[in-house]
Amino acid sequence: MARRRVLPGAWRHCAAMLLAALAATARAADYSGPLFDAHLHYNEEAWEGATAPHPLADVLARMKRNNVAAVVANSRPNAGTQALATSALTRDAGVTVLPFVRLYRNRADYNNWFRDESIYQMVLDELARGTPAGPFRGIGEFHLYDSANAEGPVAKKLMALAEQRNLVVLAHVDDAAIDLLMAATPSQGRNLRLIWAHTGIGGTPVARVEQLLARYPLLMGELSYRPGLACDGGKLCPDWRALMLKYPTRFMIGSDTWVNQRWMYYDELMKGYRAWLGDLPADVARRVAWENGAGLFGLSPR
Repeated sequence: MARRRVLPGAWRHCAAMLLAALAATARAADYSGPLFDAHLHYNEEAWEGATAPHPLADVLARMKRNNVAAVVANSRPNAGTQALATSALTRDAGVTVLPFVRLYRNRADYNNWFRDESIYQMVLDELARGTPAGPFRGIGEFHLYDSANAEGPVAKKLMALAEQRNLVVLAHVDDAAIDLLMAATPSQGRNLRLIWAHTGIGGTPVARVEQLLARYPLLMGELSYRPGLACDGGKLCPDWRALMLKYPTRFMIGSDTWVNQRWMYYDELMKGYRAWLGDLPADVARRVAWENGAGLFGLSPR
């Protein structure tokens, strides 16, 4: 029986197709390393009462099975953050908690904190008290539904305080408010470590995000709820992928567990992040997933 002759060019073509397929498979693999959740709430509706839907054991199990090794935690009221930061269950789960002072004692504070002097005093008191596990590391999350309120007297005092004490700020605001908050600091924003919650939840154009990153060297973008971030197949949209490649040290992920439903879907949220992180170069994926958050707070490498 005659052997079939395969031309050298055909071999080269087949080999090239195989290598391309292998490369595509490698790019498509989900990121599998540790995660830093830079925007987590443990509010009273999650933990309050004997029939609480998400007691400490529940939320920590969700973090552990998703390899979430550290979280920025804040809550309404601050008792939830205190519990999460100081529990032996947290230590046993291997989760590092970076506690933030939230500005809300109740829902009424959402719309008035930026001019309420009692909020400023509450922040001072909480910072002085700290937690049994260590000091508070930041202020927020807070909201400004009107960017002009960034010029409220308490808002301006808190931004100056954060810079003076080297505290990190977690702010849910629009791009105009970013400029106003930065202007309230002694350095005009050059030395303020600010995490921009959602990196513009209203859909701030990518070009404007890039402009702010260039203007403020310590501004970080947190990516939960961000419109236009992911495209077909859950992968990053091209403009966001390009921005992360240009600024690989400036982005972080977060769960934003502001309502109990977000806890219910915590696994799916983390899987979604792992999918588009896997579409980035490995070193950039590690930065966005873990190293940028860990570096911001001086945590040990993983």
